[in-house]
Amino acid sequence: MRHLFEFPLELPEPGSRQRQAALHGQLRAAILDGRLKPGLRLPATRELAQSLGVSRNTVVAAYDLLLSEGYVVARHGAGNYVADMAARPAAKPASLPDDSRLATYWRKQAIVQAPPPLSFAYDFRVGTPDMSQFPFEVWRSLSARALRALSKSPSIYAPPQGQPALREAIARHVSFARAVACEPDDILVTSGAQQAFDLLARVLVTPGRTVVAVEDPGYPPLRAAFEAAGAEIVSVPVDAQGLVVEKIPSRASIVYVTPSHQFPVGMALSPSRRTALLDFAQAHGATVIEDDYDGEFRYGGRPLDALQTLDRSGTVCYVGTFSKCLFPTLRLGYVVMPPWLHAAMAQAKHLSDRYGDLLAQETLAAFIAEGHLVRHIRKMRKIYAERRQCLLDALQRHAQGYLQAMPADAGLHLTASASSSVDIAALIGAAAEQGIRVESLRDYAWGPGLHGIPFGFGLIEAGRIDAAIAKVVALIARQEVVQ
Repeated sequence: MRHLFEFPLELPEPGSRQRQAALHGQLRAAILDGRLKPGLRLPATRELAQSLGVSRNTVVAAYDLLLSEGYVVARHGAGNYVADMAARPAAKPASLPDDSRLATYWRKQAIVQAPPPLSFAYDFRVGTPDMSQFPFEVWRSLSARALRALSKSPSIYAPPQGQPALREAIARHVSFARAVACEPDDILVTSGAQQAFDLLARVLVTPGRTVVAVEDPGYPPLRAAFEAAGAEIVSVPVDAQGLVVEKIPSRASIVYVTPSHQFPVGMALSPSRRTALLDFAQAHGATVIEDDYDGEFRYGGRPLDALQTLDRSGTVCYVGTFSKCLFPTLRLGYVVMPPWLHAAMAQAKHLSDRYGDLLAQETLAAFIAEGHLVRHIRKMRKIYAERRQCLLDALQRHAQGYLQAMPADAGLHLTASASSSVDIAALIGAAAEQGIRVESLRDYAWGPGLHGIPFGFGLIEAGRIDAAIAKVVALIARQEVVQ
């Protein structure tokens, strides 16, 4: 018997008067539970009859009944198709799943959904660069060249640490841009910074024992990665000098910090705090994870040395990403590791996804080696500097008494503290109705946190910033009238 469906059709023995009813019932059930998808063309009646060993009249009668019930539609000269039934009931499982079989962290976790593609006339989203300025023609040419080279190479598995050419290019880039001294062997290429955090959590956390100190407010996905690995998370406050090192508990064996541009408040970790943090790590045998997520963009002041540069005892893991200086969908980042982590991180990467996207890695290696990355960063630094200054001027012009810019000399966003009279939650909704996207500092805090708004300027042109801030302040003033 030749099967025309991906599921069996079980019909009574020949001679039974129930064959038509059985065929109709099973096809109807398959349509209802989604095994037969809307728009699928059903087999011709003669073909299905032959495959099932029934008369063609039996199949015709079953199809006619499905047609009359609306489960099937006939297209003249083209056959019968499964109807698009918007009200199809969902299939019910025989019993509810028992999530007690999941590890504790994963119970009751919601499925991560991509945010709806909303369009804002004024978008102050944090952490997103301006892709419209990227030299995609150059990237396309380098990608085509890399693809031709890969097509001539043998089909072998690549090293989990990343392509040698890219690791060499990254080592040169971080040495030039951030004075980070490292060799290509110290670098592990990752699928963005988040995979770097996940891999570090896998190799550094002992469930139920490891304590991780994180900045508060701070970066939620980092916290989630270590919490999922079984670590105890301890929030440490920040002040005008950055992470308050003296408030890190002595039992912390991992400390996460954004020293170049604290996320999301914006200050840099002061020199004395940098020294104190490295002293803490050495004294307690702790590992410091330094997240330099947008350190390429500085707008004034002398850049402070990276913690990795100052480290003399192999305690710092330096995490970088190309999502901010190039574009997020590239999904490439890296970790600069002390030697004692090399083997464990390479094995963790191998177990995670064996190795990354070779085409993207080879393209990026050429993009860096041929000077395109440095040129693009210089270009974008000028563009972002203009936008940042427009934002500072607009806050000074329109928002006095409501919003006060907080000191920051780097990055793609600028945070403003808000007066206690500003209802930021209500402001976010009111602003969205007028096509303005803003966020709250409380979205990044675990304790009481600071009261303010981080303004990203990666997605808004300089000439539109003043009008946007004026509209935001008008909404705040309207709150006071209502009150």
